[in-house]
Amino acid sequence: MKKIIAILSLVMMTNISAQTLKNVAYKDGSQKLNALVTDNTNQKRPAVLILPAWKGIDNEAKQAALDLQKEGYIALIADIYGEGYIPKTNEEASKIATSYKTDYKAYQNRINLALEALIKQNADPKKIAVIGYCFGGTGALELARAGFPVEGVVSIHGDLAKDKSRPNSLIKTKILVENPADDKSVTKDDYDNLIKEMNEGKADWQIITYANSGHTFTNPESPDYNEIMAKRAWKHTLIFLAEILK
Repeated sequence: MKKIIAILSLVMMTNISAQTLKNVAYKDGSQKLNALVTDNTNQKRPAVLILPAWKGIDNEAKQAALDLQKEGYIALIADIYGEGYIPKTNEEASKIATSYKTDYKAYQNRINLALEALIKQNADPKKIAVIGYCFGGTGALELARAGFPVEGVVSIHGDLAKDKSRPNSLIKTKILVENPADDKSVTKDDYDNLIKEMNEGKADWQIITYANSGHTFTNPESPDYNEIMAKRAWKHTLIFLAEILK
């Protein structure tokens, strides 16, 4: 199994290196942020903001951006943490991701800054969607809660929980949740409360659950990787994006 994962990782890295992602620098006050964007920004296009997992911009996010470019979208991968704050271990990632989940307004602000950076890259402001992986999936839901002007969000194996002290409100953004059936980080209460929140918010929502899949089932570099379900999830993502952006 480890050999298969290593081979998949090598293939992914080769595919990424054969194409181009450009650096985009922007700021939150004095904090420098470093995003990556596809190289098809020569004209106005529908666009997708990618919110990466808890260790920051990774190979899965980069590959998603390149695949979205093939579909005709501009794709920008957000830098949530900022230069000098990229975690190197799971422990560091857990600490900084938890801080943003707790201070959700700071998380929403960093997402909003990334959206502004994306629009400056020739994204059509009326045709923007957001996808997020893991910690980024949580961010996708936070964006919908904040009422940011995007057409839809996709939460891919994201944390579905929200502090119960926060009231539910109207949700205008279309929502797709791609949830692995065996994700131990999502409780039944989290799942049920999200449905309640979306229903009370009168949202256009859908949850797809993927069998025999652990938390990071879409990432070829993860022991949880489920190739069949990952491919299905990506197809579902593209169907959703085509519906709301084209």
